[in-house]
Amino acid sequence: MGRRKLVVGNWKMNGMREHLGEVEAIGRVAAAHPSVEVGLCLPATLIMAGSERRGAAFIGAQNCHMDISGAYTGSLSAEMLAEAGATWVITGHSERREARGETNADIAAKSAAAHQAGLNVILCVGETLAVRDAGRAEQVVADQLLASLPEGAAADWLAVAYEPIWAIGTGRIPTMEAVAAMHAALRAALASRIGAEADRMRILYGGSMNGDNAADLLAIADVDGGLVGGASLSAKKFAPIIEAADQQMAAAA
Repeated sequence: MGRRKLVVGNWKMNGMREHLGEVEAIGRVAAAHPSVEVGLCLPATLIMAGSERRGAAFIGAQNCHMDISGAYTGSLSAEMLAEAGATWVITGHSERREARGETNADIAAKSAAAHQAGLNVILCVGETLAVRDAGRAEQVVADQLLASLPEGAAADWLAVAYEPIWAIGTGRIPTMEAVAAMHAALRAALASRIGAEADRMRILYGGSMNGDNAADLLAIADVDGGLVGGASLSAKKFAPIIEAADQQMAAAA
């Protein structure tokens, strides 16, 4: 099917202007591995400066509002983010869903607004440890995806990121078999909604991916890249993940 690997760093609430050198360094790594699409979702304060120093990497945002403008103190619209230099945005990250109470309907609206503004979208879904331990993970996450999916979702502007919430930042990951089963379930759920377009849509893994486990995770059939947290804050730690994705692209060629 030829899905290009997509590796995206989510810097979360990290990064000052003094760290823009890492953006440049990651851009150089991206240039050395052109078969992989590489990006960094930076804090809003760094989007404009980061977009000027990104090299071959794209710059994304970590959230957006669903409205174009209005009395929403502290919020940023997709149009504002695009004007600042972002070309992608994350929606539905578990840290927004859990801590900020964002609903599936909110995520669908934000994703649609981002697309309207010309941004590409990484739509996040995932389960808690309680759901995993109850044996309901695949059904719960598939249902969450379908409830969060915006109208007109298509592979040329939207990717999905699976985040086992209990694995984020902990160093723990599901078994490779569990990751494979979840990604297959999500592709099947997408197919039920968007048909053959599901074969083109990239599904990323987003729970504690690092240089040690990236090769194994990216070798799984339905894992089309990674949404990477802490390991994306420096080129030294992020480069092995990009290199592993490049190796998988070469193996599939």
